Amino acid sequence: MTEIEHQQSQSPRRRTWLVFAPVIVFAVLAAIFAKGLTNTDPGRIPSVLLGKPVPDFELPALAELTIDGKPVAGLSTNDLKTGEVTLVNVWASWCGPCRQEHPHLMALANDHGLRIAGLNYKDKPENARRFLGSLGNPYKLVGVDDKGSAAVDWGVYGVPETFLVDGAGVIRYKWIGPITAQALKEELLPRVRSTQAKTSP
Repeated sequence: MTEIEHQQSQSPRRRTWLVFAPVIVFAVLAAIFAKGLTNTDPGRIPSVLLGKPVPDFELPALAELTIDGKPVAGLSTNDLKTGEVTLVNVWASWCGPCRQEHPHLMALANDHGLRIAGLNYKDKPENARRFLGSLGNPYKLVGVDDKGSAAVDWGVYGVPETFLVDGAGVIRYKWIGPITAQALKEELLPRVRSTQAKTSP
């Protein structure tokens, strides 16, 4: 077989390879992407703030919100440096998943005695009060972030999100999305107890 004949015999094979190459590349990339999705727990997306002090912020209280007849205070950086472990929950009345996770926040506050602070995100005060009035209020402090600027400083992707802050005001853990019964049992409570043990004198 001459060189020319050999090249001609190879041409169909090369053309076939060129036709299927993009399909093969796409299939490989799709498989990698799918594996990434199945192995990634959205609640475990890392935060650049982990291990760092909470941002410098000061939010006003939710007007007319009371506990036992006393006004509920707003939320600031200093409120998270009192020596007490605090769960900071970013929520809004218009957020469906916030409604789903709310019973778990109530359980944390009532059954486990955990101090929970709420960061009310881009909400209307009357709607926020109605939300807590109908579902219960797990929050000792509620800061109103009507423009969302504090949430940006916290690195919030969306609501709900929850941060575990130690007694010195350092962010120790972040959960993205609604807290579920499984997340509460397997992820959140063990970290809360560990942080409380390290914070205790």
